[in-house]
Amino acid sequence: MATQSPESSLTLTPAAAARVAAIAQKQARPALLRLSVEGGGCSGFQYKFDLADAPADDDTVAETGGVKLLVDPVSLDLVAGCTVDFVESLGGAAFRVENPNATAGCGCGSSFGI
Repeated sequence: MATQSPESSLTLTPAAAARVAAIAQKQARPALLRLSVEGGGCSGFQYKFDLADAPADDDTVAETGGVKLLVDPVSLDLVAGCTVDFVESLGGAAFRVENPNATAGCGCGSSFGI
């Protein structure tokens, strides 16, 4: 089960946690996935995923199965309440963000508008 801080309610699904753990193990890095938001993309903002070496002091952290999802305070304003999942389909495999704050999105699921 995921642990969440009450103000953020970030969720990392078990499928996403398993994928992060596998990637981190291959790269001999900690199982820490950083989700950040940058300007750009076809809808105004885009999600960025990176492996992190350690959480920052001001990160919000959600944990599922020993894997941590880290979000910085600026990005948290745009993704609070989101769920990060890992989805495999005929079109490929990718991390997917279900963001209740997004009012617009794109077909690829990697950018959004507020």
